[in-house]
Amino acid sequence: MTDHTDHSEPTAAADGPTGRIVLLTTSHRVAPGVLSWPAWQTLHAADRVLCADPGHPQLPYLREAGIEVAFESPDAQALVEACAGGRTVVVLPGGEGDQRLTDGLARLAGSGRVSMPDLELLPGSYDLPGARLLDLVQVMDRVRRECPWTSRQTHRGLAKYAIEEAYELVEAIEDGDRDELREELGDVLLQVVFHARIAEEAGGRGEEGEDGEDGEDREDGEEAEEAFSIDDVAGALVTKLIHRHPHVFGDAQAETPEDVNAHWQRTKAVEKQRESVTDGIPVGQPGLALAAKLAGRVRTGGVAVELPRGEGIGYELLELAARAEAEGIDPETALRAAARAYRDAIRVAEGLAEPGR
Repeated sequence: MTDHTDHSEPTAAADGPTGRIVLLTTSHRVAPGVLSWPAWQTLHAADRVLCADPGHPQLPYLREAGIEVAFESPDAQALVEACAGGRTVVVLPGGEGDQRLTDGLARLAGSGRVSMPDLELLPGSYDLPGARLLDLVQVMDRVRRECPWTSRQTHRGLAKYAIEEAYELVEAIEDGDRDELREELGDVLLQVVFHARIAEEAGGRGEEGEDGEDGEDREDGEEAEEAFSIDDVAGALVTKLIHRHPHVFGDAQAETPEDVNAHWQRTKAVEKQRESVTDGIPVGQPGLALAAKLAGRVRTGGVAVELPRGEGIGYELLELAARAEAEGIDPETALRAAARAYRDAIRVAEGLAEPGR
């Protein structure tokens, strides 16, 4: 009789405990050595701890904790056999994981010919909300150092992009396109990270870079500007948010949005020590937005001043902008909505679109 048995893969003993394989994953966005309590318990209780990468960032902390690590990269069959007799083997994959090992274990488990150990994926550390921002900072740092275009950019040279991206974000919001909104938020965030990365170099080169198109190198003897980083930007923002929300982080009371706005304005007044309610309003912004901002400052500041009267469309627009602000309407948004309707009507008249679409 011919033996047709497939001997391509050894068969583990069917009797006795099969043990346990633990793949211990960690996030590179969390400081090495900061592991969950279940991870430390598993590591201390394991019969063997294996790692193929002698440069794995967790290794110094495991050694400090008295955990012996063997530098091995077993295949799936060898790993299963290492667990025979009920032993627990912990594997520390590299940052990209170990596709070869996990595929091999999946094949063995699906073959039905091997008594498999228990398989467990144990997160030793995992990303918290906002963790991908760390990746963004690292990528921006490398691009700034290595990209011929990015490495030469300056605050002044990038200013126009901040304006463009802000308008594209507004358009995405008004269009109601969620995918576009996510992308445009990223583009606005890029401007923040980009400028903060440039600010780290203040004092190392002039404002417009070593050979910037828009300016000259810093002259000898000129005082260098103080450098700051994205952490300084975020830290200042955190401090501001906490300070301006005493009803959230302190004992103040705020029951309505109007109460919150009053808190905010009072706090800003103390922080900025402004002489006029107009201080801090950028006059370079679009005209309707500027008019509405001025009217809002006058109203909230309780300044007794009438709108200037004069001939011409400018004074009429000023009056309309002030009225819109008093009624809680953003005149820029309202005008854009009307202009979009006008654009659609034009396209219908041109035969490029159907009415109502």
